[in-house]
Amino acid sequence: MVNKKGIPLAAMERLLKAAGAQRVSEDAKHALKKALEDYAAKIGDSAIKYSAHAGRKTVKAEDVSLATKVQ
Repeated sequence: MVNKKGIPLAAMERLLKAAGAQRVSEDAKHALKKALEDYAAKIGDSAIKYSAHAGRKTVKAEDVSLATKVQ
């Protein structure tokens, strides 16, 4: 698999190891990367809608926070 731009695979390994994994396969890193990027895209889309609804072009932390509660 080719690592496209986005969250680095090394970060995926650190997250899984911090969760208690002793060893992490390449497939596991890629699977977590895809899941997190998909989830982040959904949150981003929602946050953009909340900022637009508030009449702003700037996405604020409160928009992201609200989007994470709804997801």
